[in-house]
Amino acid sequence: MEDQVNGKTSEKYLNTTNIITEDCQRVDSYGFERSENVAHDAHDALMSEYLVVLKRRSTKWSKLLDGKAKVEKNQKVKRYVRKGVPNEHRTVIWMAASGAQQQLEENPGYYHSLLQTQSDTNLKEIIQADLHRTFPDNIQFRSSSDQCLQKALYNVLLAYGNHNKDVGYCQGMNFIAGYLLIITKDEEKSFWLLDTLLRRILPDYYTPAMLGLKADQEVLGELVKAKVPAVWQAMARHDVMWTLVVSRWFICLYIDILPVETVLRIWDCLFYEGSKILFRVALTLIRHLQPQILQAQSLPEICQCFKQITQGRFVEDCHTFMEKIFMEPGSLSMAVITKLRETCRERILAESGSHS
Repeated sequence: MEDQVNGKTSEKYLNTTNIITEDCQRVDSYGFERSENVAHDAHDALMSEYLVVLKRRSTKWSKLLDGKAKVEKNQKVKRYVRKGVPNEHRTVIWMAASGAQQQLEENPGYYHSLLQTQSDTNLKEIIQADLHRTFPDNIQFRSSSDQCLQKALYNVLLAYGNHNKDVGYCQGMNFIAGYLLIITKDEEKSFWLLDTLLRRILPDYYTPAMLGLKADQEVLGELVKAKVPAVWQAMARHDVMWTLVVSRWFICLYIDILPVETVLRIWDCLFYEGSKILFRVALTLIRHLQPQILQAQSLPEICQCFKQITQGRFVEDCHTFMEKIFMEPGSLSMAVITKLRETCRERILAESGSHS
C-alpha cells in the first residue's frame, strides 16, 4: 500500500518525505510514481481508511516515546511495532531496536573516515554502474531532482564496501540502502542500519557464496512442507526449486515485490524481531496462493502464480496483511528456524563439496 500525496492525505499524520511536485497525483509520499496498473479509486479509498489507523498509532507512539530518542524492548513496544511505526518515528525506532544507534554512538566519525579511505577502483565502478538502475520510478533518485539521493546512495555503498571487504558490493544492496535513505534522509544512519541488516539480521546473504540466502530458501521449503504440505507436494511434483520463485523476496527484503507501505511495515518488524519475519511474510503469501498453485499444470504456471500474489488488495491493505502474518503461519520460533538453518547449511555445503 503506498501512501498517496493528494487531497485525502494528511501531512500531519504522514510526516514522510514532503515531496512537492506540480502533479501530486502522480507521485506517492515516498517519491515513487503511481503505477498505471493500480485501480486508483479503490487504492485511495483504502488509503483513507488506513489514515485513520495511522492517526491513532501516531498519537500512541508520541505518548510512548515522550520526546525520547531511544526505546526499551518489551512486550508493549513489540505490540506497537507490529501495529506499525508512524513514519515520523521510523528512523528512531529502527536505529534503537536494531542496535544501529549503539553502533553509531560507539564509533563516532567512523562512517566519514570510510569515505576518506582509498577505495578499490572496481568497487567504485560497479556501484556507479548501479546508481541509475536504482528506483528509476522514484523522483528522488533522478539526477534532475533538486535533492537527488544518488550521491548519498553512492557514499553509503562505498563506505560499506570499505567497511566490509568480504562483502564489498552485491546487487540488491543498492535497493536496500536506497529505501533506508528514503526513510532516514541521513547517510550515516543508513550506513549503520545497512550494517546491522547484513551483519546481524541477514548474515551471509550478500557474501560471494550467498550461503545464508541459499539456506534460508531451503528453510522456507522445510517450513512450507510442515505448514502448507499440499503446496510443497505440488512444487516437488513440478520440480520447482524454491530459489526460482522466492530468491528476490529475500535478497531484496520484498522491495519491488510488495507495495512500499507494506514493505516498510515488514521492515518495522524485521529491525525489531529479526529475520523470522521474512518467513512469516513468505508463508502467508504462499498460504494465500495455495488454490492457484494446486491448479497449476506446469512450472511456468507456478512461476506466474508467484508473480501474481504480490499484487492486489491482499498486499495493499498493509494493516490487515500484517495482522495475517502473525496469525496464519502459526507458531514460528527463532529456535526452530536456527535448527533448520544449521541442517540446510550442512546439506548445501555437502552438496557443493560433492559437485566440486
